[in-house]
Amino acid sequence: MSNRSSHYPEHSHSQPHRHGHAPIRRPAAPAAASTARQPPRPSSAYVIAHAGKQVRIGPAIFWIVVGTVTALGAWSAATATYFTFRDDVLTRLLARQAEMQYSYEDRIAELRARIDRTTSRQLLDQEQFEQKLDQIVQRQATLDQRTAALGALPDNTVTGSVKPAARSLTERLFGKSKPAPLPENHATPGRQSSLTPRLGGKPLKLAKDANVNDTIASLQASLDRVEQRQMAVLTSTESSYDARIRRMKGLVSDLGLNLARLEANTPRNKGVGGPYVPVKLNGHGGPFEQQLSHVSVSRAQLDHLSRTLAQVPYRTPVLGEIELSSGFGVRSDPFLGRPAMHTGLDFRASTGDPVRATANGRVVSAGWAGGYGRMVEIDHGNGLSTRYGHMSRINVKVGEQIHIGQVVGEVGSTGRSTGPHLHYETRIDGEAVDPQRFLRAGARYAAAR
Repeated sequence: MSNRSSHYPEHSHSQPHRHGHAPIRRPAAPAAASTARQPPRPSSAYVIAHAGKQVRIGPAIFWIVVGTVTALGAWSAATATYFTFRDDVLTRLLARQAEMQYSYEDRIAELRARIDRTTSRQLLDQEQFEQKLDQIVQRQATLDQRTAALGALPDNTVTGSVKPAARSLTERLFGKSKPAPLPENHATPGRQSSLTPRLGGKPLKLAKDANVNDTIASLQASLDRVEQRQMAVLTSTESSYDARIRRMKGLVSDLGLNLARLEANTPRNKGVGGPYVPVKLNGHGGPFEQQLSHVSVSRAQLDHLSRTLAQVPYRTPVLGEIELSSGFGVRSDPFLGRPAMHTGLDFRASTGDPVRATANGRVVSAGWAGGYGRMVEIDHGNGLSTRYGHMSRINVKVGEQIHIGQVVGEVGSTGRSTGPHLHYETRIDGEAVDPQRFLRAGARYAAAR
């Protein structure tokens, strides 16, 4: 194919030169013939030659044909390539999809396992919280029982005539108000809702935001303080009991009395009977229980000594400032002016002032007794007795049981007397002894309390 017209140049056929002959000259071609033999002017058309035939086409049609053929070729190549690699591509796509699915399933399984672990941990923490709260409730109940046990202990063992006012052990522990109970907003339903795990949003956690742990710690600290105060009061009570026992024994020792004899003849308590069970200290309980057992033993011993000393006349028969007009021993008789034995103490007082018993006992004499005037004698047991003379009035009868501080009469000047006063005697096995001995021992005991 050519864009030019095919032409074949005409060659002049030369005749062979004949040697010796002049060349034959052809006459010139006519002008018209020369013009006709000139080649045609080239054009932009395309010529397709086939089997001796020529077809002329324009450039637009040519390129359309070329483009169509090229597109068909490319489509054929792409189609062939697609069908060739289709199975491989599909296999890879399916494998990729399966891999992604397995990855998602593994991730979901991991998240579920994490949620299960977190939920289990939260349930365990909740169970531990419930146990801590139960322990606090039980501990508070125990402390309440201990408080009741401390409240049952006497704050003071009184051996005198007037019982001093004192706060109870409960008030010493907690003041006027009772210990506050556990807050009720920590019931199980509330805690359950606060500890319920959540599967979306924020991660699982205990109700620390609600200060549950802080509340538990606060309750435990409060109970610790209560327990410490209880132990302190119990320790103080035990020390007080032991000190009183020592002072009571020292009082008996100062008086030169036989403690075993006094205790043997001490009246029993007001109990009406029951089997005898020896005291066994609780060695299996905690420090509080063990110390409480020791305190109970000391308390029983203190009670027995208190009842014993209640029979010892070491208190004064009159109240107020003490003024003695005559002491015990030899003195000049106020009537005769000669030396005479004075068997008691004369307390200066006014007529009508109350006369009080210096110890528990029983009235063995109440009436006129010669030089004593109106006199009352009280038997305190263990050979101890006291006499109250020169009274203007007697308020008791023979055989009557007398308690410490009970008014037995009034001061007067009856009998062998020169003025209103109280004649007071202390006797051991019927023998008069100096009452100052008992009063001084009683003063030392009172000062040490």
